[in-house]
Amino acid sequence: MQKATMFIFLVFAAISSSAQTLVKEVRCDYRKQPLGTDNPQPKLQWILQSTQRNCVQKAYRVIVADDSALIAKNMGNVWDTRKVNSAQSIQISYAGKKLAAAKTYYWKVMVWDNYGKMSAWSRAAKWQMGLLKPTDWKGAQWIGYDKMPDSLHIVPATDNPGDKRWNTGKDILPLMRKEFKLGKNVKKATIFVTGLGQFELNINGKKVGDHFLDPGWTQYSKHALYVTFDITNNLKKGSNVLGVMLGNGFYFVPGERYRKLKGAYGFPKMICRTLIQYADGTEQNIVSDNTWKTAPGPVTFSSVYGGEDYDANLTQTGWDKPGFDDSKFKNVVIVDGPPSLESQQEEPLKIFDRFGVKSVTQPKPGVWVYDMGQNASGIPMIAVKGKRGAVVKLTPAELIDDKGFVLQAPVGAPVYFNYTLKGEGVEKWHPQFMYYGFRYIQVEGASPADEVKDGQPVITEIKSLHTRNSAATIGSFSCSNDLFNKTFKLIDWAIRSNTSSIFTDCPHREKLGWLEEAHLVGSSIRYNYDIASLCRKIIRDMMNSQTSEGLIPDIAPEYTQFGGPFRDSPEWGSNSIIMPYYVYQWYGDKQVLEESYSMMARYAAYLEKKSKNHILYFGLGDWYDIGPRDLGPSQQTPVGITSTAIYYYDLTLLTKIARILGKTEDEKAYEALGIKVRESFNKTFYNAEKGQYGTGSQAANAMAVYMGLVEDANKSKVIDMLVKDIRAHNNGITAGDIGYRYLLRVLDDAGRSDVIFDMNSRSDVPGYGYQLAQGATALTESWAGNRISSNNHFMLGHLMEWFYSGLGGIRANSSANAFQKIIIRPEVVGDVTQTKASFESPYGTVSNEWNKRDGLFVMMVNIPVNATAVVYLPANKDSKIAESGKDISVNKDIKLLGYENGKAMVQTGSGNYKFTVTP
Repeated sequence: MQKATMFIFLVFAAISSSAQTLVKEVRCDYRKQPLGTDNPQPKLQWILQSTQRNCVQKAYRVIVADDSALIAKNMGNVWDTRKVNSAQSIQISYAGKKLAAAKTYYWKVMVWDNYGKMSAWSRAAKWQMGLLKPTDWKGAQWIGYDKMPDSLHIVPATDNPGDKRWNTGKDILPLMRKEFKLGKNVKKATIFVTGLGQFELNINGKKVGDHFLDPGWTQYSKHALYVTFDITNNLKKGSNVLGVMLGNGFYFVPGERYRKLKGAYGFPKMICRTLIQYADGTEQNIVSDNTWKTAPGPVTFSSVYGGEDYDANLTQTGWDKPGFDDSKFKNVVIVDGPPSLESQQEEPLKIFDRFGVKSVTQPKPGVWVYDMGQNASGIPMIAVKGKRGAVVKLTPAELIDDKGFVLQAPVGAPVYFNYTLKGEGVEKWHPQFMYYGFRYIQVEGASPADEVKDGQPVITEIKSLHTRNSAATIGSFSCSNDLFNKTFKLIDWAIRSNTSSIFTDCPHREKLGWLEEAHLVGSSIRYNYDIASLCRKIIRDMMNSQTSEGLIPDIAPEYTQFGGPFRDSPEWGSNSIIMPYYVYQWYGDKQVLEESYSMMARYAAYLEKKSKNHILYFGLGDWYDIGPRDLGPSQQTPVGITSTAIYYYDLTLLTKIARILGKTEDEKAYEALGIKVRESFNKTFYNAEKGQYGTGSQAANAMAVYMGLVEDANKSKVIDMLVKDIRAHNNGITAGDIGYRYLLRVLDDAGRSDVIFDMNSRSDVPGYGYQLAQGATALTESWAGNRISSNNHFMLGHLMEWFYSGLGGIRANSSANAFQKIIIRPEVVGDVTQTKASFESPYGTVSNEWNKRDGLFVMMVNIPVNATAVVYLPANKDSKIAESGKDISVNKDIKLLGYENGKAMVQTGSGNYKFTVTP
């Protein structure tokens, strides 16, 4: 009897334990174990996991300690919230003792759920604070090889080849070293460091970390970013050396080879503080000062646009190791730097895919062209063997011309890399301070291993190394339509190639942060990548680029001031209002609204001042739409429609933002102004007889509907006219960069994904399929994928959003933020018989997989803990609907809400669900 009782008890305990809610993952300021946090009130969040359905957090407790031993004992001496009755599991603001610069803090969380169960403590996590004020740098100084005379500064940069400064300027790319001794056991060591324009840090002969092109690009006249590394394991007792190599980036653009602009904030420079904490409790700081030594490095030329040269004969072996004779190095020069330093919190760039050779051709003797198979942002890597002093020239390009040579002209030439051999066995090299967008590598001065020429160097290995921002991939999509899968990949490669420390337009010609892409393609990217911290960085870039008049320029950082609409276009500048709100919607980040509210209000005031009778008549409009003229500014849609529509959208969002922030008077003012703009817009542009706006273009009608400018009584008519225009163009696209995203959203929201399918499931008219048919491997700048434009451009990547929200059916319910309330509404259209989509929301994994076959529709849905969903199924009142084999009428885990437009609506909580629908 006792054995039976014990067995029953153990079984019950096992079942109870398996049903317990677990804290699966914790984050601080969006990151796992972040270093260098400079937020005095970091935001904490966690993801929960439970095998029980409809699980909701009811309370939590967070503890924070400044000692790992204390947190191991579940003691929080810095902050202990005690039990807080709240379902909040994201954006928890730290509210404990004042946090100290450079200090490490440890934390845990536990929760209680709606089933009355208490979780175990989460695993201990930690964050380390950055440097919070100038004195925290402990006297560190900006140091360089040389100081630039004021007469050579070019700020802002010029984009005018006729400027007399265009061809001027060459600098030395130096090595910087500091040798020091450690006599005691090190408990922890941290370095806070930056170098402008770019830097690489070595300690005792080895590179620290796996970052590429640190730090992120910023408006250097206002601020720069520093990077924090834990270097505890890089140091040793006795002599140690800090070695830093400096590159130019956007801080200094040489007046040679191709360049989009010519700028000079100064010569390369660096600053650092190394904090060494000893096991005996004492500390030591090693800072950049006049005791450091410097010398020219082996990188003899580096341009963010034009390429990079490396002379292996100038390599000073051991320069970054103890015991090196640095008598030929000189003392560094103390120089000035940006007025402010902030911690780099966006993910760094890193090297990812490594593409090998697909084929090799020889268009003429001595010239070899390697096809790497994929157009991507990256750098070439070679392994070469040859005589000392021989030079190998690498010329990258997206395309090849009719004669088989690489073609750079459409995106700017010349761009190339020169490597000068040392003549000591096989030498491996790749650029350190520049990347480019390319598929092909043209090699001169060396031959393939199977084509050896007397006395000529031999390429023993060549690869294309893909570089990008290391934001985690959090989404996936696939379906039964092969063209859609290829289109997804096409768009994804353009997104990867243009996600660096900013969202670039292209990875070669400009590398500038054109702002319209960030809000128009932003949702597509957020489904696929964790870009929360990068979005915050871009918002900061806009704040630092805003003019005293309130203008947000079309690019941020604004390295150069373009003219006319290329500097001042509302569809671009409005990212300053749209992006912060989207970040709030997607991640629940109210802090970003508070921090950027002044910028938003000033930009709205700027637009109001420039309006005429509440209409804006300036800007680039629907850039790169399809019309009778050459590609460029809007052809099909009057500029007044796109600029005023986006202005009205700004006011709509500002009304909501002011309400969220409790700014009642502002809310009223923006709402009243919005009403005036709406009235004027309809009076100016709406044609009641035709039921269309302006020319009736796809962009005009779609933007009017999406922005809420259309009167309710006219909405269905305008949507009908939109569809009619698409059909009249043989289901072809005419909308461009600005209009196409809104066209997709309006059709999707109106239940017309059948039209979206018809537009994009073909390859005979300009569009995604057409680009693929032309051989594109990344999304191109023009719908037709023409050879005179960029062939790696993500500005038209809006369809990815529909893949997730339309075919996949995953979208947020606007009544809540951060996907706490979810809508699962897949669009079963065309010949698509199966779709699988998932992404990591702030609350956890949201996924949906459906298939239809022989009249049976099956859909499997996952909703994370602490979230709810309304699931739409293709069914009517006569259909039989079951979930996990049970008729939904008797399934207590879900609730049938009713039927709408041929779909059944079912309410669910968290958990995994399997729905079946039969006629």
